[in-house]
Amino acid sequence: MTSYLLRRLWQFALVLLGVSAVTFAITNLTGSPAALLLPPDAGRAQVEALTQRLGLDQPLHVQYWRFLTNALRGDFGNSLRQGRPALQVVGERVPATALLGLTALALSVLVAIPVGTFTAVKRGTAYDTLATAVVLFGQSLPSFWLGLMIILVFGVTLRVLPISGMGSWLHLVGPAITLSFFPAARNIRMLRSSVIETLNMDFVRTARSKGLAEHVVIRKHVLRNALIPFVTIVGLQIGFVLGGAVIVETIFAWPGIGRLMVQAVQGRDFPVIQAGVVLIAATFMVVNLLTDLLYAVLNPRIRLR
Repeated sequence: MTSYLLRRLWQFALVLLGVSAVTFAITNLTGSPAALLLPPDAGRAQVEALTQRLGLDQPLHVQYWRFLTNALRGDFGNSLRQGRPALQVVGERVPATALLGLTALALSVLVAIPVGTFTAVKRGTAYDTLATAVVLFGQSLPSFWLGLMIILVFGVTLRVLPISGMGSWLHLVGPAITLSFFPAARNIRMLRSSVIETLNMDFVRTARSKGLAEHVVIRKHVLRNALIPFVTIVGLQIGFVLGGAVIVETIFAWPGIGRLMVQAVQGRDFPVIQAGVVLIAATFMVVNLLTDLLYAVLNPRIRLR
């Protein structure tokens, strides 16, 4: 286990190094932000002076080395827009994104487990056909369109949900449903396949031959084993949730990391972009590691080496 964790930490370091290099290169290729930080009537000399003061006139490899050495100390520089440490600016948005992401993920799981299990047990029936159609619809539905429809119907027409911002729990309903729709559809499909495969295994037939009630067989034997691959898929969906939050947070004006990143890209706030991308990548890798560890706990046959 120790060697496995050390190897994964080494891989994390390499991935973060690659992510930081690519992000740094792409942000700098968009051009200098100096012109955006100055008044519209600023002259060329003022733009060049600010570019030099920010250190953006130096070769790219020199800028990256300075960024990397500072980032290793947790210093991603100051936000060009707010003048505060970029990591602090991003960190202030973490609770909002965590609340939205965890709520959406919980919704997708709470819907997928009963629906996926029910459709697997009732496979071939009208219930299964209807659920399959809904799942396919959910997987093909763009999240930005669903979010706009929720705003239009429930926010503008019926006026039962707020259309933007973060306040009461009602503000969370629209973005959480929008963000959870695709993961829920995929989870249902995944769990249905896993339950059907488990139902055909020998230990299930043995449990039934002992006279156990069908709901006991499903709950204690089938579902427990079918959830093993399901846990892996749910863990990997953290990346989708973080990526989808960019669109959903922008549509609903949710004050999270996703909306902050969009604003930072529009304003060429390089330190905020770099800090945000590295933080998101690190979060995804940590969750991925925890998912692998949980998989080993659920399935004793798995040995992490």
